[in-house]
Amino acid sequence: MKSVKSSNSPITYFVSRTGQAEWILFIHAAFVDHNMFRAQFAYFENKYNILAVDVIGHGQSVDTQKGDTIERMSKWISDILKAETIDKVHIVGVSLGAVLAQDFANRYPYAVSSLACFGGYDINNFDKKMKNENSAKQKLMMLKAFVSVKWFAKANRKISAYTAQAQNDFFAMNVRFPKKSLMYLATLDHMVNRYQTGRRNYPLLIGCGKFDIPMELEAIKAWKSSEPDCTVVLFENAGHCVNMDVPQEFNKTMEEFWKGVAGGNIYMKEAGSL
Repeated sequence: MKSVKSSNSPITYFVSRTGQAEWILFIHAAFVDHNMFRAQFAYFENKYNILAVDVIGHGQSVDTQKGDTIERMSKWISDILKAETIDKVHIVGVSLGAVLAQDFANRYPYAVSSLACFGGYDINNFDKKMKNENSAKQKLMMLKAFVSVKWFAKANRKISAYTAQAQNDFFAMNVRFPKKSLMYLATLDHMVNRYQTGRRNYPLLIGCGKFDIPMELEAIKAWKSSEPDCTVVLFENAGHCVNMDVPQEFNKTMEEFWKGVAGGNIYMKEAGSL
């Protein structure tokens, strides 16, 4: 993939073109970078045009200026789409990426072909109690990162992935996370319960791994309840970062979903039970 430094933001993004195919945008989880989608890049690079970003403070997106915040990610992504002459994208977000994917869809719905969120929650209808519990756990994890990124990465890999290989891969990326970049995650709450969900003009797919934390499973259940037309997929033998734990199953799920979108059939058989 070709890396490009955005001309008007701190964001570095990555592009792989394959003719007139549809575009897929991948947005990664916190503390890692776009490389968490390596298995997806390899599988889809000859089938779709691919766009991936390093979120502010992560990977190669660390050349920041005063006033740069994570809340500007949606605007920066929109600018990238314009620079690459991309009208619409299928968006895939995992964990933090799922939050940013929804924020982009809230702000630029006309640019979304479909939305797929994994290991996330409905940012437009996030229960206050669950939100407070989530914030408390995030603060505890960040405290570990302030003390030692390596200590934090060792603990975080078991929360973020289920299989040994995925845990090792996650750790290798997490340990490179700059401690100073924690400040960019502090304003994530500003995206929560800011918009009301209107009628979506694109299909929505949500899901997580069966070995994700119980609160995540509850968040997916609540999201399905508020948007019954969405499709839910629970992945066996997977934790939080499902695309890393079970890449083959994940890739096939996404391929089926996108083919259904292209064919005008937004329904996909749901896997597992909540």
